[in-house]
Amino acid sequence: MPWYLYLLECADGSVYTGIAIDVAARFAQHAAGTGARYTRSRKPVQVLAQFEFADRASASSAEYWVKRLRPQEKRALATGALTIESVLPPPPSTEPEAQAPA
Repeated sequence: MPWYLYLLECADGSVYTGIAIDVAARFAQHAAGTGARYTRSRKPVQVLAQFEFADRASASSAEYWVKRLRPQEKRALATGALTIESVLPPPPSTEPEAQAPA
């Protein structure tokens, strides 16, 4: 089952980052005041963007990196000026490591 990383615009102009299986249902929770503590005091206005991931672990890892972005960078991600791949660390190499000469 896919998981989604999502970006919400809040009433104070901030951008909230979270993960969920159903973004629309999660947005409804935030809007009703039963979502994250952050969005209880900064009412969400709209979903800016959502990105699909294969599983919770990969969505959670992406959330970790996106939460470290500046608000302008999160907005650039939402508009497509930045790609999700560009803000995540590269995947580990699957090629065998070259051995150092002895």
